[in-house]
Amino acid sequence: MDKVMTLKTGISGVRGVVGDSLTPGLVVRFAQAFGTYVKGGRVAVGRDTRPSGEMVQAAVIGGLLACGCEVRCFGVLPVPTLQLAVARHDFDGGIAITASHNPQEWNALKFIGGDGIFLRPYQAEELLDIYHQGEFALAPEAQVGLSVPGGDAVEEHLGAVVADIDAEAIRAAGLRVVLDCCNGAGAVMAPRLLRELGCREVVVINGEPTGLFAHPPEPVPAHLDGLAAAVREHGADLGLAQDADADRLAIVDERGMAVGEEYTLALAAEAVAARRAPIPLVANLSTSRMIDEVAQRYGCFVRRTPVGEINVVEAMKQEAAKFIAAGLTAEPDWVFGGEGNGGVIDPRVHYCRDSHRAMALILDGLARSGRTLSAWIAESFRPSAIVKDKIECPVAKVQQVLLALRSRYADQGHVDETEGIKVLWPDRSWLHVRPSNTEPVIRVVAEADTFDTARRLLAGAMDVVREAIKK
Repeated sequence: MDKVMTLKTGISGVRGVVGDSLTPGLVVRFAQAFGTYVKGGRVAVGRDTRPSGEMVQAAVIGGLLACGCEVRCFGVLPVPTLQLAVARHDFDGGIAITASHNPQEWNALKFIGGDGIFLRPYQAEELLDIYHQGEFALAPEAQVGLSVPGGDAVEEHLGAVVADIDAEAIRAAGLRVVLDCCNGAGAVMAPRLLRELGCREVVVINGEPTGLFAHPPEPVPAHLDGLAAAVREHGADLGLAQDADADRLAIVDERGMAVGEEYTLALAAEAVAARRAPIPLVANLSTSRMIDEVAQRYGCFVRRTPVGEINVVEAMKQEAAKFIAAGLTAEPDWVFGGEGNGGVIDPRVHYCRDSHRAMALILDGLARSGRTLSAWIAESFRPSAIVKDKIECPVAKVQQVLLALRSRYADQGHVDETEGIKVLWPDRSWLHVRPSNTEPVIRVVAEADTFDTARRLLAGAMDVVREAIKK
């Protein structure tokens, strides 16, 4: 395996294959860069359950201590739980050790600012500059840092998640739930959350935080056969699937059908808008049009952003600030959003993707609907099919690809060039083609009323991309 190809650095952090490109020495240097960036301040460290986690954690702590940081080590912890702890307890930053949905042999460092939000692009560039220059602010012997246990961040996160959820309605609905934690970090909190929310029965599969993933951890339909079977076996009302670091959620309905990760945000938005509308709804350009249906139903405004959690978060904060400036609310969290990959962001808990908050909102909405999950979906959203693909593309060819796409679709529908090329047709079909933020590929997403139409749109764009790369 090519070490260069398996080490990926950028504004999202650094990730690689352990024992190949992601080495202890590299981890120490990145930790020293972050310790230098936060000027030897207080840093929270948490990790997912991967077997390599302890090794990476030890290297991270060593690098931070060398820069004089006070390190609070939380051990295995969901990423949103760590982000909330950073925001609420006056940390100067945090490092989440997780490769999220990537296979078990990968691990990664994700860097969190003092506000509990992943570093903005300009902040990440500053950190990368420190790393590449290698001029770390190492502390003299007498000022080397101290590492102490982080404490119980789960309790605080649980309280924030359930604070405004109608647990009585959930309890009255008598909901049976199957939860698949994928043996990831969600196992330390999600089963307890579901019970505290009042679910009648909670069946947990893959609920040991061993990091030995029972299936690929990305929460997409192809990986949820075991959850679907368990829902049917137990006669459950729904199934819930987390990824390895518990920031994303996918759903299986009462028939044992994986409804697709795009429905996570749509259903959570429906539950929120029904109680808090009109509020701004923020989603990225590749997120399903179902968010627009929610907005139309409740008189909300939709803002679209480039792909990436931080882009959605920044736009959400801007929209909330507008409401405050206009005197419409004094609440800084009067907004809702997320991404179509199963990432729900509700600032009433924190400005981050959070599978636990997604669970709570969807259970609340389902209980109040008085319907089955499949009926709630069918009665709330028009038929929709979304398909996704990607193709390797050298960075030097990206501009050539985008020019070819612009020429191909110039006279079709509305063309949005906010990020890559997005084409919207009058029948509400759309196509989005963009270069990846994390790897040398072009990503293509299409949505239409039927899978046949969506696949046709995607195939046409893929053909344009292939031809442009060849030239």
